[in-house]
Amino acid sequence: MLLPRKSSERGFADHGWLKSWHSFSFAGYFDPRFMGYRQLRVINQDIIAPGQGFPMHSHADMEIITVILRGTIEHQDSMGNKELVKAGEIQRMSAGTGVRHSEFNPSNQEELELLQIWIEPAQRGIEPGYEQATVQTVDGEKLRLLVAPLKEEAPVHIHQNVRIYRGELKKGETLELPLQAERYGWLQMISGTLEARDCTVAAGDGLAIAREPGLPVKAAADDTAFLLFDLA
Repeated sequence: MLLPRKSSERGFADHGWLKSWHSFSFAGYFDPRFMGYRQLRVINQDIIAPGQGFPMHSHADMEIITVILRGTIEHQDSMGNKELVKAGEIQRMSAGTGVRHSEFNPSNQEELELLQIWIEPAQRGIEPGYEQATVQTVDGEKLRLLVAPLKEEAPVHIHQNVRIYRGELKKGETLELPLQAERYGWLQMISGTLEARDCTVAAGDGLAIAREPGLPVKAAADDTAFLLFDLA
């Protein structure tokens, strides 16, 4: 089963300093058809103006992953972490029993664009944690693992049986998505256009995938990039 989620149908909020598109119900946006997908609860595409950001606020019992698309984010939290996360890097914060954090765009000139992802943890009440890594790119590599469960080899890890990959294809290139028959997937487009059987998805679109082992996809444009969520 394949179910497209078109970019134009997402929720949208314009706060002046922040423009945010919501793939799933979030804050003041509510769509009963899209409350999340399996363990995946939030995918927000955020564009943050120079010198602006989210002041200190609290979270609990959520795995929060930030993928930087362009620019740099300045992260600070109640665990004592103060880091810069740049495009090409990935950040994971396990909120667990509770954590406070802020996220700002430190640039005075450049916008910051990111994907903020929330995944429900397998267990509540865990100790909060933070992890950050550079994602090494390899020439010709079509798909690379970004996030995996604890004890598996990956740039960063989460407390859930979920894996996140980043795919990059040139026009005409094909790829078989590494999904098993009993698993589910969510494909979130970053750029370009991708064909998956009778579905075509473009930048900002999502695609829910249910019980489609080894789903073949093909890039219909250059610089096609996406995230693939392998969900229990």
